[in-house]
Amino acid sequence: MSRTALPDFPWDSLTGVRELAAAHPDGLVDLSVGTPVDPVPAVVRDALAGPAAEIPGYPATHGTPALREAVAASLGRRFGVTGLDPEAVLPTIGSKELVAWLPTLLGLGPGDVVGVPAVAYPTYEVGALIAGATPVRLADGETPPAGTRLVWLNSPSNPTGRVLDAAALRASVEAARAAGAVVASDECYLALAAPRLGAVSVLHPDVCGGNHEGLLAVHSMSKTSNLAGYRAAFVAGDPVLVSALLEIRKHAGMIVPYPVQAALAAATADDVHVAAQVALYDARRTRLRAAVEKFGLRVDHSEAGLYLWATAARPCRETAQDLAELGILVAPGEFYGESGAQHVRIALTATDERIDAAVSRLSGR
Repeated sequence: MSRTALPDFPWDSLTGVRELAAAHPDGLVDLSVGTPVDPVPAVVRDALAGPAAEIPGYPATHGTPALREAVAASLGRRFGVTGLDPEAVLPTIGSKELVAWLPTLLGLGPGDVVGVPAVAYPTYEVGALIAGATPVRLADGETPPAGTRLVWLNSPSNPTGRVLDAAALRASVEAARAAGAVVASDECYLALAAPRLGAVSVLHPDVCGGNHEGLLAVHSMSKTSNLAGYRAAFVAGDPVLVSALLEIRKHAGMIVPYPVQAALAAATADDVHVAAQVALYDARRTRLRAAVEKFGLRVDHSEAGLYLWATAARPCRETAQDLAELGILVAPGEFYGESGAQHVRIALTATDERIDAAVSRLSGR
């Protein structure tokens, strides 16, 4: 595979507007990348530094039984997933590496198609290109074209914050199954969606009919537990698919360290810190959204997740430039596909002090 087969890394293009925003007298408000800024929960820190930190041998690629059981229990408790065997759980080194390598791990290559949402996290497309497959943008529930072997779903969405309810997810699953494609559902933001929004896992019986065949759910602790630095995530679902992924990952040495496995188990077992984090982001969303709208941008979707999806009905780079003049750095919507060319993505991942600074600037105070 040639290096030129991959697009340029999008964030490298923000150097100019970053410098402009950083020159603001009151400093930079970086709302471009969704990296957590709040403290790692004590229950997770304690687990990381616990007995697992003293184990000198190699960790199991499949993770400890305690970890797999904690994950399966959390999916049932938090999201109503039923019938998930803990053996069908596999820890991963963050979720991005799994997203990027999943087409390759599934054996996709030239002539195969990977379906991705019309507006989507760029790594879905990059993963297809790494494997030599062809990425194709799909509308919700659209019938995948011939040759499709993998379809990505993402709810709540990055970048739009849009939530797909059980009926919408079920339509996409049924369309993918009819095409003979595996469905991979990126659910990294699922715990950040209030139940009233109707967000569900692809493994929920209302979506899959209780049959996990051909389905994979990808979860990360980066957003809900502030563990981006830990690289703590997992994939769960179809036991046959998970077993196949496990076999390759064992050969490749793609192993989550013991202490991180312990931290991941602690994070999935504790719901209190998740509820606190959700409340914190919801409060930031409310304050920032009002200010963004007062500034004159229209906010679309954005009901869940970590972002506001905003537009001034003109090219996204122009909007990003205007915000940079206020010292606010955001992500141009074109990073996420042509359909985002008039939007910007505004992250909620900044301290309350920086969020308040952005609110003040956007409000003209």
